[in-house]
Amino acid sequence: MIPMVDLKGQYLSLKHEIDSGLLAALENTQFILGPNVQGFEQEAAAYLGVEHAISCANGTDALHLAVRAAGIKEGDEVITSPFTFIATAEAIRYVGAIPVFVDIDPQTFNLNVELIEAAITPRTKGIIPVHLFGQPVDMTPLMALAEKHGLMVIEDCAQSFGAAYGEKMTGAIGLAGCHSFFPSKNLGCYGDGGMITTNNAQLAEILRMLRNHGSNVRYQHDIIGYNSRLDELQAVILRVKLKHIEQFNAGRRRAAHRYSAGLAQMPDVTPPFEDRKGRHVYHQYTLLSPKRKAIQEALNQAQVANAIYYPIPLHQQKAFADSCVGKKLPVSEKVAAECLSLPVYPELADEQVDQILDIISKTIAK
Repeated sequence: MIPMVDLKGQYLSLKHEIDSGLLAALENTQFILGPNVQGFEQEAAAYLGVEHAISCANGTDALHLAVRAAGIKEGDEVITSPFTFIATAEAIRYVGAIPVFVDIDPQTFNLNVELIEAAITPRTKGIIPVHLFGQPVDMTPLMALAEKHGLMVIEDCAQSFGAAYGEKMTGAIGLAGCHSFFPSKNLGCYGDGGMITTNNAQLAEILRMLRNHGSNVRYQHDIIGYNSRLDELQAVILRVKLKHIEQFNAGRRRAAHRYSAGLAQMPDVTPPFEDRKGRHVYHQYTLLSPKRKAIQEALNQAQVANAIYYPIPLHQQKAFADSCVGKKLPVSEKVAAECLSLPVYPELADEQVDQILDIISKTIAK
């Protein structure tokens, strides 16, 4: 069997570092906002090239806290992608704002920057671009558009830790960047975890209060906040893994490029596109094919894991029906009908990639 991601294999390669770090943290007994949380925030900020990194309980909270700290409120509109995990739009709804879905680019699957301006209204306050599957959004024209209209940009970096756009890492370009450390992510812990990055000191101060019951000083609460703190033990794991993130992402890119070289020779299959404006880190390796069902059945029969991210775009979800009645986003709908994600992780062997390619080739040929 070939899994979507090999968490056990990665753990075994880091077992000594992780186990010794966890034991030290257990002996230290500072479990809430302890030294490993502080250390991880400093190390992550340095790696990403930002002034502030504020950890929190999960990636959804990172988005929610960033949206709230930015001052987006009830009745405001925020432009985002319909082809993403629901957390992106949930965070907008949490503060009473309205997600405005704009169609995606047919090659990158990211927000189509050329379509954003037509969706801006007097109520538009921000844009949340999603660096989907590890492919950075085309941020130069997006940031120029945001500046022209006075809009804040909050990057959804849940799938792009370590990806770069030009000389900057994702999460270091907009007002804030929101990261997820769900176990399967490029940088993943062994539970839930999240982080917001920013170069805005005032925003960082608000975020630190929001994650900790609205408090910067114990028992002094300046605002109504939340209980959304990264666990100290998860921070231990993230500190160990952060040292290896470049190696991990290089392994993902190796496997992805081997897939793409093989798939390029096959009809009825479109491999992922790299726009060369940044560094794609392949949180997912997602192809398109009108023969998706047959490919998926063949992979399942061979015990090769696969997944559809995402089968139903957000504008077609019942949760957003009140604001999306009759809305048509044809590119998102077509991609959702043909996309299929294959196993991709640093430890994936070339022989396993070739095995999967062989299955797809034989299926396409039928």
